[in-house]
Amino acid sequence: QVQLVESGGGSVQTGGSLRLSCIVSGYMSSLSCMGWFRQAPGKEREAVSGIYYGSSGSTFYTDSVRGRFTVSQDNAKNTLYLQMNNLKPEDTAMYYCVADPRSCSPDPDYWGQGTQVTVSS
Repeated sequence: QVQLVESGGGSVQTGGSLRLSCIVSGYMSSLSCMGWFRQAPGKEREAVSGIYYGSSGSTFYTDSVRGRFTVSQDNAKNTLYLQMNNLKPEDTAMYYCVADPRSCSPDPDYWGQGTQVTVSS
């Protein structure tokens, strides 16, 4: 079993920055992918960014955040981060840390409780 606990959300103005953190506990060695989803009221959830632990070790970003958000991890702290810069009102959403043992799935097995990000204009 894997547990994910997010923190770091908050309210900022347009152009501001936030860093989300996700502390991971459990069988981390079983994971193939970790990342971040978000869901705004009345909208479908969206995969924002992630890291694939396969042979490529690649990161991915949805088009709307590429160049503004950066995903990273600190293995010593068992923590995944999402650095969000130049935030826009359309980034307002609940952000969820996710993990999956098989792939970067559109429906990951493990979810955190979420942390709210609100960007005002």
